[in-house]
Formats: sequence, C-alpha cells, structure tokens
Amino acid sequence: MQQNSLKLNSDKTQLLLIGSKSTLTKTNNLTLNIDGISVSPSHQARNLGVIFDSTLSLEPHIRQLVKISFFHLRNIAKIRPSLTPPTAEKLIHPFVSSRLDYCNSLLYGISNTSMNKLQLVQNAAARLLTHTKSWHHITPVLKDLHWLPVSHRISYKILTLTYKALHQLVPPYLSELLSPYQPHRSLRSTSARLLFTPTSKLRSFGDRAFSRAAPKLWNSLPILIRDSDSITTFQSRLKTHLFSSAYP
Repeated sequence: MQQNSLKLNSDKTQLLLIGSKSTLTKTNNLTLNIDGISVSPSHQARNLGVIFDSTLSLEPHIRQLVKISFFHLRNIAKIRPSLTPPTAEKLIHPFVSSRLDYCNSLLYGISNTSMNKLQLVQNAAARLLTHTKSWHHITPVLKDLHWLPVSHRISYKILTLTYKALHQLVPPYLSELLSPYQPHRSLRSTSARLLFTPTSKLRSFGDRAFSRAAPKLWNSLPILIRDSDSITTFQSRLKTHLFSSAYP
C-alpha cells in the first residue's frame, strides 16, 4: 500500500474473527494496532455488499436481505393494480430477484430455517405478481412462472462457476480449486469428467467451501450436461435439469 501511496483508514477498518463458537470463546482480548489505534474484533463485517458474521452462518446478511426485499415488495404492491403482469415482473426482478441471486453461491449449505426465509421472499413476489392468495399452494405458481426455487438457484450459480472454472473462463484462483477424479485403476468413470471431492473436517465450514461443494454438485449431474460444448448449451441443459428436479 505504501508503494501505491495508499494508507489504511483506521476509523473504517474492521477486524473479523471467523471460527466455530467454541474456538471463538478461546480468543481473549485480541486486538489489531493500525497507526497507533487499537481495532477490536467486530461481530460482523460487510464485504462487497455481503454481511459476514464470525460463524459464517450469514444470518445477519439474510435478515437484511429479507428486510429490504419485503420493503420493495410492499412498495410495488401499492402500484400493482396499475401495472400489467409483464411490467410488474420487470420491477420484481431488479428489486427482489436480483438480490436473491447476488453472491448466492455463498449461501450453499445454510440452515433450512435460513433457506425458508429466502424462499418466503420469492413466494411473496410470485403471489404479488400473479394475485395468488396466501392460502393457495405456491409451487404450481412458481412452476408456471418458470422460477427456480432459491435452493436450486444457488446450485445453478455454483455449477455455472464450476463449468467456467473447468474451461478457464474465470480467474485462475477458482480453477485451481478443482481437480479431475483419477481412480487408482482403470474404471468406466475415468472418462465421465468427474471431479475429485476433497474431505472436510467441519460440516459447517468445509462442506460449504467451493472446492468441496462444486465437485459434489458437478458429479451428480448427468454426463450429457457435463459434456456440453459451450456455456450457453450448459446453462440451458442445467436449467432444464434443475427445473425437472424442483417440479417433478
């Protein structure tokens, strides 16, 4: 930073310790000294619009996301009687759907409770768009709208990144996290374009890492999708596959 004539702003610097609850209790009075000012650990910190917490539960981020999404849905509901369905959908996508999709690959492996909160946002958006009552089942409505559930949208994002990483369409630091599966002896799976799935010690952290989540999702895909010759073909086949899985 000195070479580029930059200086850390101690007033805007945050220190975040990430670990399990038992590990965090063992850190006593840890501080960081920047330009003579002591910086103590924070419970959460914002990075590129995502609120990270010490245990990576992302619950503060989800609460904020749900709060903002329902705020915009209430505003759209006020003018919904004056809007045609296509116009209303054009408002819902940038104000709500785009927020659910932004950095959603970080949400892989979150608790079912947190996932249900995000799904309620999408359900509310679908009800507002189609004038569906709260006591009506929402799954047929989402299917008619061709909207993938939130959990499947997360898988879609991770798998798209995986395809790009395997074809050098992303920065090298992502591609380096993936390696092909190489069995000790010749098997039919050798030519199936499978990925090696590393082991992890902590389910709450390791299983959610891209290096483990990506191979797990990739290996579960039909070989026809893995063998796609372009990103456009891959995304089309992938969405069809996930749609069939979400609405059998």
